[in-house]
Amino acid sequence: MKYQAVFFDLDGTLLDTSKGIILATDYILEKFGLAPLTLKEKKIFIGPPIQDSFQQRYNLPKKQAWELATAWRDVYKDRFLLEAVPYEGIYDILRLCRKHGIKIGVATNKREDYTKKLLEHFGFTPFFDWIAGTDFEGKLKKADLIRLCMEKTSVSDGEKCLMVGDTEGDQKAALQAGVQFLGVTYGFGFSNDVAQTGTGYPILVNDCQQLASWLIP
Repeated sequence: MKYQAVFFDLDGTLLDTSKGIILATDYILEKFGLAPLTLKEKKIFIGPPIQDSFQQRYNLPKKQAWELATAWRDVYKDRFLLEAVPYEGIYDILRLCRKHGIKIGVATNKREDYTKKLLEHFGFTPFFDWIAGTDFEGKLKKADLIRLCMEKTSVSDGEKCLMVGDTEGDQKAALQAGVQFLGVTYGFGFSNDVAQTGTGYPILVNDCQQLASWLIP
């Protein structure tokens, strides 16, 4: 096998979580009287730590951004968490990895308790050897989570580990953690018209069928 371990991002890679995230964002913007955003602008809240999105979009002090993020997480957890849809073919990818003895992990900026609840709800949990979401304080970065997956799956060779994600943030984290990276265009970040060659550009696949061909040549 080309890889001994494959680590997946969650939002935009395993699950389309856009509906729940956008509903929670709309709720918080209205509750706190923040300027409304376009749908395109609200999509920046999908993937990165939510406090970072509030801080960058509204130029807020760190403490205020964290307060908004805490309120956002509460309403997301209680009302909108399960408003998500698995991507077509993703279960087949996980079965394929299992069949070929590839260790599987999740490395996501979503808080770990939310991550585990989502994965359990949609029947993903049995596929994974390790699930790494961010901590309650938001101190763990994506690269830290990838390294944790490497440790827990006992695959230390970065050349034999692949991070699969849908954003440049995922790509940068993979580089920082010293693992290989593959981008998917069906999520929220990369698109299939992005250049796929040249220094700095990730290799991209457009669907799970292409992803399977990359994983198992």
